[in-house]
Amino acid sequence: MNRTRSMLLSLALPLLLAGPVAADELLVDSIQSAPAIQTPRAGLDMASVRQQFGNPVAEQPTVSVDGGPFQPPITRWDYNAFSVFFERDRVVHSVVHRQ
Repeated sequence: MNRTRSMLLSLALPLLLAGPVAADELLVDSIQSAPAIQTPRAGLDMASVRQQFGNPVAEQPTVSVDGGPFQPPITRWDYNAFSVFFERDRVVHSVVHRQ
């Protein structure tokens, strides 16, 4: 046991004394604070979204392979600043458009 511990210490000690360590630098675009865009929250129905946000600029056709329980109909409404995704008639997600 002491022999194993001594061997590990003798291997680790040069690493600790090796000096400065170099690392890759990750450059990320800074995020500028922008005014928050209000989007429909999950669970709202289509009528409530239309009432609160008005008519969408475009209503994309509903997509569903066979309408089964594991492939519900998905619809997308596009507004100027965001898009809203519905499962059947309920909001599941809203996405703010990039500027």
